[in-house]
Amino acid sequence: MISAIVRTAITGLRRDRAALALSFVLPIAFFSIFAMVFGSEHDTIPRVHLIVVDEDRSSASRDLVRALEREGSLVVSTHSDAKRGQATPADYTAASAEAAVKKGDVPVALIIPAGWGAHPMAFGPGNQEAAKIELLNDQSDAIAPQIVNGMLQKAAMMAMPASMAREGMQYTEKYLGTFTPQQRKRWQSNLAYLDQLQKDRDTEPAAHSASSSGFASGGIIAVETRAVVGEHQNKSLISFYAAAIGVMFLLFTASGSSGSLLDEAESGTLDRVLSSRVTMTTLLAGKLTFNTLLAFAQLVLMFLWGWAVFDLDFFSHIPGFIVMGLCTAFAVAAFGMLLASLCRTRGQLGATSTLLILVMSAMGGSMFPRFMMPQAMQKAGLFTINAWAIDGFTKVFWRDLPLASLWPQVSVLLATGIVLFAFARRVARRWEFS
Repeated sequence: MISAIVRTAITGLRRDRAALALSFVLPIAFFSIFAMVFGSEHDTIPRVHLIVVDEDRSSASRDLVRALEREGSLVVSTHSDAKRGQATPADYTAASAEAAVKKGDVPVALIIPAGWGAHPMAFGPGNQEAAKIELLNDQSDAIAPQIVNGMLQKAAMMAMPASMAREGMQYTEKYLGTFTPQQRKRWQSNLAYLDQLQKDRDTEPAAHSASSSGFASGGIIAVETRAVVGEHQNKSLISFYAAAIGVMFLLFTASGSSGSLLDEAESGTLDRVLSSRVTMTTLLAGKLTFNTLLAFAQLVLMFLWGWAVFDLDFFSHIPGFIVMGLCTAFAVAAFGMLLASLCRTRGQLGATSTLLILVMSAMGGSMFPRFMMPQAMQKAGLFTINAWAIDGFTKVFWRDLPLASLWPQVSVLLATGIVLFAFARRVARRWEFS
């Protein structure tokens, strides 16, 4: 009898494709996502996009920039993308680099100040003469500045042997006495040899190794770190988690609420409604409106709770919150309507929505920040509602950007909602002709 019950349960599971996928596909999908994000963290360093501004234009600064460009764990940009009508792209300036970090285009920027090449090394009593390289960063990414600082110290040690020797010679003469002509001649010969080694190294192809050697919290180059996002106020990642968790549960709420369409179809209520003056388009639009308002109310409650309990700066960002909240609610409501139109039963809707929403949330940044993911996964995450919604809320609450900067996220979310609703309307034709 037990074996017969087991065979019956297996047959039922095989027929329920949604439950089968939930049992076997979802664990494999989650394992694959987490393995790709964290599986190789001990062997490689995540590639960091970095802007470098060389205001010094000395041989030492050029050597340093070339060494940074050869680092496989960095993606270095010294100029912005060419605009329409421009023959050549403009080099980054300190102002444009800081603006890029504030906008979230890159997590870190390095500013090499004028005069740095005269005293590039940060050793010596007092170290009053060494100019400091400025490291601009976004506090939401705590990993990137450490990687860049470590690679900077490594690049300086590997790329500027002649500069190090000259600096050592200057300090030696300053504090221990001047060299004799013979000693000075030998120093010049050694410096010429080091210069030639540097030229030979510059002609070699760039290395693409992402080894973690050379990391240090301090080093031979003086670095002054400044956070350009969250610099003047005590911000936290509460807004990120409110948006990330909020969007994920909005998807669950919208899918569950849209399931009323299946309940009405099963009970016969849908046939009676459609036999009246209400069309399927009107019915779906009404349910879409209700689900949008329900999702927006859920977001309001989430952020108000963050304001009341976790000191989230909510009321100073009301305009941006309303824009992003309504667009996000519209997109998730349309997603729920499409799932309800595609599924045949409540059980199928529950299993399918759980599978899709959890995978979307993992890839879209609701479970951990997307900047921790490999580049391929970051791009794949852009196919989810979560990623665009979180990026928009981050612009509003973390970066304090104006409403005009939200147009990419708003456009994608609205277009997604319209397309999903159009598909839901087309699939729902089966109820009209049943």
